Amino acid sequence: MTQDHFGKLLNFLRDLKRAKIHFELAHYRDDAVSVQVAVPGERWEVDFLEDGDVDVERFVSNGHIDDESAFAELFAKFSDEEPAATHDATART
Repeated sequence: MTQDHFGKLLNFLRDLKRAKIHFELAHYRDDAVSVQVAVPGERWEVDFLEDGDVDVERFVSNGHIDDESAFAELFAKFSDEEPAATHDATART
């Protein structure tokens, strides 16, 4: 990351602090520094890339709030674990 690119990142962080917007820094990509911004109803992922580009991805809430019953969907859709094998006694072999 060149000095100009680093300055762009620092200016963005200063602006967030000045605006009192919560953020966290992360490093997921070899060629980027990520800034995760949390505001009511939205989450922003801002990646400052080594080549000077800036990628911004926004996740916006639809306003619907679930209860803990949503956990089943979370684990069913996104778990890396293999589902437990079940034995169907009615199946013919």
